[in-house]
Amino acid sequence: MLPDRQLIETKCHLLMAPYQRKGAVNATELLNRRSRGIRDAGTLIRHNMKVLRGILLQDNRDFIEAWSKTSKSTIMYESGKLYFENYQNCYSCVHSEPQLLYKLPKRSKLEKFEDALLCQSPLDNTLASPSDHKPSLLALTANNWLYRLSAETGEELQRVYLSSNHKFRYLGWDVSQEMFYVKSVQNKDTVLARQAGITHNSVMHLAIFHVFPLQVVGMLEINKKVFGNSVTDVVLSQGVLVVSYSNKSVKLYSFKHIVQRYLTEKLTLGKQSSLLGGKTVGDVPFGIPVNIQITDCPPVLFEVSCTDNSVQIGGYPWHYIYTPPHKNHKGTHHICSLKDSTMATNGIQNMNCYSLESDGIFFHPDDSGRIIHVGPATINVLKICGDLNNGLPSKVLKDFSMATHRNSNPTSQVTVTSSGRTVKKRFRQLDDDPDQETFRMVEYEDELDLLAVVVTNGEEGEGRVHIRLHDNQSGQLLRTVDLVEPWDETYRHELFFDKDTIVHIEQKNSNFCCHVYKLKAASK
Repeated sequence: MLPDRQLIETKCHLLMAPYQRKGAVNATELLNRRSRGIRDAGTLIRHNMKVLRGILLQDNRDFIEAWSKTSKSTIMYESGKLYFENYQNCYSCVHSEPQLLYKLPKRSKLEKFEDALLCQSPLDNTLASPSDHKPSLLALTANNWLYRLSAETGEELQRVYLSSNHKFRYLGWDVSQEMFYVKSVQNKDTVLARQAGITHNSVMHLAIFHVFPLQVVGMLEINKKVFGNSVTDVVLSQGVLVVSYSNKSVKLYSFKHIVQRYLTEKLTLGKQSSLLGGKTVGDVPFGIPVNIQITDCPPVLFEVSCTDNSVQIGGYPWHYIYTPPHKNHKGTHHICSLKDSTMATNGIQNMNCYSLESDGIFFHPDDSGRIIHVGPATINVLKICGDLNNGLPSKVLKDFSMATHRNSNPTSQVTVTSSGRTVKKRFRQLDDDPDQETFRMVEYEDELDLLAVVVTNGEEGEGRVHIRLHDNQSGQLLRTVDLVEPWDETYRHELFFDKDTIVHIEQKNSNFCCHVYKLKAASK
């Protein structure tokens, strides 16, 4: 998601530079300075977050369950808002307990929302229409309409018809380019078509839009004749078209190059297009024409074969993480230079987990270039050290590590019965067994610079859960937060840590439940 809009003061103050005191400043002094218009280095919002972080870590404050709600359909949380009933009902979480913001009229099956994205305007743009500055919900309907709704009231701000020829179902962000894309379902040949020797070269279509304000970039087709017969999926990220193949390879293409070379006509929403015979772009039934016509395969920027078509790119200097698609590499994560694919020193990371769930690894969302590697009993935060100009491989070093508190004497594999007979167990306890303390997930709160680590422990028969809050820079444990509800690992869970709010969404059979915790003064 794009960053939230922030409040900008327009008043100008002529002040002497305040004395730059070394060390921590307490919350009272910060609030006093703010009331007098004095700011230290950094912005007002940074000071507010310092104050909040200090309050949050005090012993006399605690996270208390303030609200819970169940639903028959998926519950979504995004930037302080909870969405129920397929985005029809929206609750704001900024108050002491969630408040209903709006309730949309019931929609027919044809008009139901297939997917949605929350869109919030950046600060550095001056936009023509006041409504373009408002946070909005981009919603895709089953009958191929793209709506832009006010995130605060649900009011319709804009709508665009996509196509009468292709079924669109998915929305995705390309945040760095301030773009999003709408992806169609994949065209698959039926059994009868294959028996008759009939094949379709068209795999899927993508419609790409700029935001702030909403403008169409174009529509393109992913075609087998251009990209190959084994295409399975396509996404747009970081200005790159990422194409996955059934042979487990992933290829990257420059989207900027594709637009520059293959754009046949620049389109404007609400204006006529020659590709539509003079009809209006975005109107029923014409929609958006294919104006990016890729006739030959663009240059491949990067290619790698990997398990589950999963490759991540990040770090400083640029590196990528992947698992080679071979059995002997299962459970390993390889970290290589994007420049020449050289393996980094200590670049193969392996938790050696004996667990149901595989360990997870990803580039840290704080843009530090670090890597977070999460296993059932250990979390390693890694850093990449290297210089592109010295010709030597980069080194992967441990920045800090976190560990669970487990019994140092594991259960013996051999027991002796009352009759003296020796019995040897035929199984080994899993590393992520619910009966022992286990890491489940890690969330990063960027404004407070805290890592929220979810830890479960079922030693007493019922799965209990607490959240460990660690300093993002040092890994130091600052405090723990206990959740009231049990955590059953057989079901799906999501957890969000957003300033003074913790949201836990769980699925139980066909039902969903949302628990909201708010920061409050601890009861004596």
